[in-house]
Amino acid sequence: MHARKNKLKQKNRVASSKKNTIALKAFFNITHKWGLASDQESVLLGVPLSTLYRWKNKKEGFLTPDNLERISYILGIYKALRILLPTEEAANKWIKKANTAPLFNGKSALDKFMQGRVVDLADVRRYLDAERGW
Repeated sequence: MHARKNKLKQKNRVASSKKNTIALKAFFNITHKWGLASDQESVLLGVPLSTLYRWKNKKEGFLTPDNLERISYILGIYKALRILLPTEEAANKWIKKANTAPLFNGKSALDKFMQGRVVDLADVRRYLDAERGW
């Protein structure tokens, strides 16, 4: 019985490691398309720059539930922008453009994100979902 539990734990660790690797790859692909700097990426992920650099270089890392939640919002924002805007270029530029919607108060989504709070990612995701009619 004890050996079975250890085997199950090992399988879960491997699955978690793969999930983390995939999540980081998706995150870095998106932030590259958005033209973000490392300091901006670290704020989005809620980690110090040293951790970000380690994850970037190794293409893997231990992600907390908070990190995964942040990446999930980024993926949703990216997808919504690709649906809402006519070209990939327009979708990728939107993140840095000033926005007159009340949520943004004349600033860009990136300005909002740089406050470093998960709720700001969630707010932008909800805003875009509403724009899509969800």
